This record gives sequence, C-alpha cells and structure tokens, in this order.
Amino acid sequence: MSNPSDPGYPSASPAVPAAPARDPREAVHAVRTEIAKVVVGQEGTLSGLMVALLVRGHVLLEGVPGVAKTLLVKTLAQAVSLDFKRVQFTPDLMPSDVTGQLVLDTDGGGRTFKFRQGPVFTNLLLADEINRTPPKTQAALLEAMEERQVTAEGEARMLPEPFVVVATQNPIEQEGTYPLPEAQLDRFLFKLTVGYPTYEQEVEVLARHDRGMDPHDLVAAGVRPVASAADLEAARLQVDAVEVHDPVLQYVVALCRATRESPSVELGASPRGAAALLHAAKAWAWLAGKTFVTPDEVKAVARPALRHRMLVRPELELEGVTTDGILENLLASVPAPR
Repeated sequence: MSNPSDPGYPSASPAVPAAPARDPREAVHAVRTEIAKVVVGQEGTLSGLMVALLVRGHVLLEGVPGVAKTLLVKTLAQAVSLDFKRVQFTPDLMPSDVTGQLVLDTDGGGRTFKFRQGPVFTNLLLADEINRTPPKTQAALLEAMEERQVTAEGEARMLPEPFVVVATQNPIEQEGTYPLPEAQLDRFLFKLTVGYPTYEQEVEVLARHDRGMDPHDLVAAGVRPVASAADLEAARLQVDAVEVHDPVLQYVVALCRATRESPSVELGASPRGAAALLHAAKAWAWLAGKTFVTPDEVKAVARPALRHRMLVRPELELEGVTTDGILENLLASVPAPR
C-alpha cells in the first residue's frame, strides 16, 4: 500500500453496481485493480482518495495539468459505482451554479417556484481548479462540505450519501487566482500532491495510447464497478471499530500541538485537524488489515492530513521552508509510544 504523503505520487454515469462483496476490504482493494487499467502510477494519491471515501472526508489535489487528476477521480467513481459530477471553477461561476436555485415552474398552468438541484447533489464532486473562482462561490461549498446539506430560501436539502468533494488546484499558475481561506482548507481531510510519473510509468502511458486506449471511454477501457455504496458503508463500520489506545491518542494530540508551538509556524493544526488525523490513521490501519492503530499509521497520514492546516512564517517561507519539512522534523522529534 502506497503512502499518500510520498512526494512522487500523486461525468461518467455509473454502470449497474456489482453485487456487494462478502468482505468490504476485498472490494476496496479491487478498486485499485480497476483504476490501474487506465491510470498508471499515482498509487499514493489513490490510497489517499480511498481513505477519504472510507471516512467521508474531502480531498484537495495539487498538481500541474496533465498528471491524471481528473482521470483518477472519474475512474474511481466508475469503479465504486458512484454518481459523479465535475464542475470547472471559473471567475464567472456563481454560487447557485454549484448548489442549485429556485426556478419558475409553469407546468400545468400554475406559476410556482421549484428547486433545481445543482451539481453538488452527487456522490463524488470534482471541483476542478477551485482556486480560480471568487471566494463567494468557494464559500458555497462550505455548508455542503461540513453539514452535507444545501440551504435555499430557508429550507435545508440533504445531499446524497456518500458525498465527497475532490478539489484540484494548479500550484504554478497563481495569477488571477483566489487562494482558499484557512477555514475552507480546514474542511479538507487531505491535501495530496500529485507529481509527474516516473520514466518507466510515462513510457507505459504512451504505450497504452499507442495501443488505442481512450482515457475518456472508461467502459471501452474495461473499467467496471467492483464495489458499491453498500460496500463503502460496510467498510466504514469496520473502520469505526478499529481500536485506538490512549498512548496513540496522546501521540496524535502531541503532534498537533507541536505544529502550534513550532517557532516556524504562524498557524498550526486545529482540533478538527487532530480528529482528521485520527480518522485517517484508523482507515489506514484497516486497509492494512489491522484491528488497532499504531504510531506507524499516524506517521503515514500525518503529512497529507496536516500540511494544509499550517501556515509557515512569511520570512521563513521566503527562505524555502515548507510545511512538509516542518512536519518531517516534528515526526522525528515528537516521541512516539512503543
């Protein structure tokens, strides 16, 4: 199983769902095999996305264009038989374009208003280039991500279950963008860095294209549903049952408090970040077949779970200090229970 913090890793209508697997873990692992039919590499990113599905968390993918971010999410939705919608976030996108709006209904001769659902009413929402839309539209996702509902004209409308947002952003082109505020970043379970493939992986990508593979036609590529929402729910129940002993709980708290006390950091991880780290570690342990969490699982998910919840002091950021570097030092210095 690949570590989602590894630096080198980074709307199809679902087909008829496969019958629920007897063992939810087998179904989850089978998803990786299906995705590998069209996506080469990116094992760490995929592992992070699977953890997010297991704990109902949202993910921020950061990477340059063309490294299969969209393809990975689209294929994941197909393999797990989830409803999938993609929204291209642009400067002129309005909040109602995401959440939905009241429209005049003249059917039957009457003149009443009805709510037309926006693309947020789905299982897996891809918010492409989320930092290219103004804060007002970005904030439209806040209620959906946190409360899993949309409020329009005073009426709350629940979103489908499961509901996961995967947002992408380009770390290179910053002109004309609107960086996500800390309050919204804190709603993401993980921030995953999607990197370039290795030399061998890129050769394989080109070989598949040469053989006629169309990444936009997942059915022709042989991707089929091997898991379902029922499998995910069964898996979540097993993840919830993974035990966390007090020394590991204390270790999670110690790590998060260390991010706040570090002289290199202006803002450290919040208690919400500590809870996210705990849930992610439980899912990571479950994927590995364990019934309890050890410090190793906490360390494996610490960087993707905490890197976006920290602000490096501006003067140190100019010198090249990064949150990943700070976390690396903290993981080496904060004592782990034995």
